[in-house]
Amino acid sequence: MDFKQGLITTIHEYGVTKDSLIDLRQGLKKRPTAILIPCLYEEFKRPALTQTRDVLSNLEGLNELIIALSAQSADEVEEAKKFFSSMPFPVHVQWTNSPAVIELLQDQRKNGLDLIGTPGKGWAVWQGIGLATRESEVVALFDADIRTFSTSYPARMLQPLLDQSHGISYVKAFYSRLSLESNALQGRATRLFVGPLLASLEQIFGQGAFLKYLEAFRYPLAGEFAFTRDLGMNLRIPCDWGLEIGLLSEVYRNVRLSRIAQVDLGIFDHKHKEVGKNPKEGLQRMCTEILSSVLRGLMEHQAETLTNSQISTLEVLYKRVGQDRVKQFGLDSAVNNIPYDRHEEELSVQKFASILRPSIIQFLESPVTKQLPCWARVLSCENTLQNELAKAGLKKIP
Repeated sequence: MDFKQGLITTIHEYGVTKDSLIDLRQGLKKRPTAILIPCLYEEFKRPALTQTRDVLSNLEGLNELIIALSAQSADEVEEAKKFFSSMPFPVHVQWTNSPAVIELLQDQRKNGLDLIGTPGKGWAVWQGIGLATRESEVVALFDADIRTFSTSYPARMLQPLLDQSHGISYVKAFYSRLSLESNALQGRATRLFVGPLLASLEQIFGQGAFLKYLEAFRYPLAGEFAFTRDLGMNLRIPCDWGLEIGLLSEVYRNVRLSRIAQVDLGIFDHKHKEVGKNPKEGLQRMCTEILSSVLRGLMEHQAETLTNSQISTLEVLYKRVGQDRVKQFGLDSAVNNIPYDRHEEELSVQKFASILRPSIIQFLESPVTKQLPCWARVLSCENTLQNELAKAGLKKIP
């Protein structure tokens, strides 16, 4: 691994770390810490979540594990509770879409708050942050479908935050996305869309501060991150596939760059999405919403937007940069003796290029998106809502 540093402090994986579990247990004594896992019930039928549970069961001293669960029935919630019943720390299974939760949050419309998010990770994250920040000073978020989860993941994510002398408020993961079965490169949305997109926008707009910030992250779409309570309380949460970029925009808005770090988790694998046959499916839909999030951030932080002629320029630039990246990843794969389907990669770039113009035009017609308000604002209006939400998420259907 290289030792390059840049705008965002980078914590590398040098392969010499030992006793990470012992160090993590000691660190957990310094600051009350919660781990948040947004989760669909279907994940309980897959081996990845079992592996994650078994690893986390060694984290004695963890203040709380919060499972933000989307379930169809109270029976599914009870099964989830049994699944985590042997953990050596408190576990809160929050039924995010329960009738009681929906009723509670709908009632907040009387205060002018719209807290009913689109069902998905964003809404689960928002609820989880509200619950985790009640009693924990540090919160780490991990997806439920990680097939390579190990002790080093929470250890490396949390250590910069548990030791307050580092002055860090936010930690973002990066990693090598490799298939466990074939070792082939994964992460096409990052490699073949976001990377070329940001490079192309830089050529159009120059090195603006927000664009440089996004480009400083080695894996901007990583769904794993950790943060301090004060930051978490002030994050507005997007409710679409632009969640990760939207959260980076919120972090940029709230935290000095010197208080942000990214950490290498090594090899990483989880569920893979197909590119999709049309713009409303798979990675194409995902990239459409990511694009909107990037453009919205440029408006908010650089006061810049694309003109019609610049859209044409972006289409040409993106395709060229994307094709260049395909060649680069092909060489990288060849030297490392891992499989690489250049034709499929080229087709992915073509499909991603085709969504640019219609997605941008649609965005410019309606650039404002729904974001769940930060918890600091919610509590200024209804200061008991965190505890009421926790109770509602545990209620059974009568």
